[in-house]
Amino acid sequence: MGRLYKVMSRACTTILDVKGLRCPLPVLKAHKALSSLAVGDTLEVLTTDESAPKDLRIYCANSGNQLVECQERNEEGLRFFSVVLRRC
Repeated sequence: MGRLYKVMSRACTTILDVKGLRCPLPVLKAHKALSSLAVGDTLEVLTTDESAPKDLRIYCANSGNQLVECQERNEEGLRFFSVVLRRC
């Protein structure tokens, strides 16, 4: 069973934790969260879905938003991706 996502804000960066959710949910949830942000604010998407970094890159190209950074992380034995998007 997938973990429920949560959104937490700190400064102008919002963190969207969608670890455990599979395509297309990470992109759909990122779109919803990014749409609620002000232009210039960033959204950090934490995901375990292997296809999400590529899917989010395509989403940004099609939506006019910017992919700022994408990195693979490993914390407490859990491998996941951190993808930072900027609302444009």
